[in-house]
Amino acid sequence: MFLVGLTGNYGTGKSTVLKIFQKLGALTYDADKIVESLLQETEVLQQIRNLFGDGIFQANGGLDKQKVAAIIFSDNASRRSLEDILHPLVFKKINRLLEHPDRKSRIVVVETPLLFERGYEGRFQCIITVQTEQERALHRLEKKRLKREEALQRIRSQLPIEEKIRKSDFTVNNNGTPAETEQQVRNIYEKLLQEGHHGDRCRARSLK
Repeated sequence: MFLVGLTGNYGTGKSTVLKIFQKLGALTYDADKIVESLLQETEVLQQIRNLFGDGIFQANGGLDKQKVAAIIFSDNASRRSLEDILHPLVFKKINRLLEHPDRKSRIVVVETPLLFERGYEGRFQCIITVQTEQERALHRLEKKRLKREEALQRIRSQLPIEEKIRKSDFTVNNNGTPAETEQQVRNIYEKLLQEGHHGDRCRARSLK
């Protein structure tokens, strides 16, 4: 099993690229979706309540994600404290899923937005960064009903995309047409399949 980390900044189109990998035959996991499921768990919500207080919860007991976003994207310490709660649980969940995968696949791709920010490079044998022009990324985020100012704040909270590209094994340029993006992903997938046959050439990485 060859573990691949897929990352990039907000609005670059990571989820689109992940779906292409899935279509090609890779086993794929989206860390953000796993977080969504964790936020339904009572124990996790209690930890978040202990961190931020009752003010971030709605009357029905659910988490007010807009209030949480306002806190964590304006205060780095708060953001890291929340990540310290959620990220170990995400990787624990992925580990459990990998023990009994729903289908066999030599390539496993995990979309991990904060891969470099949190120093998770060592968890993967290969890293791919998805990049796009900032204006295009902002347009995508605005379509998700984020105000431009909020979208910029989120992008600026992450490492510059140029630094992520420099640290990655592969880059997907998502500025072109869907067909052009898919062809890039196909090319990378073929290389990953070849690389998966040569464990001695891969980085000594594992999910921990």
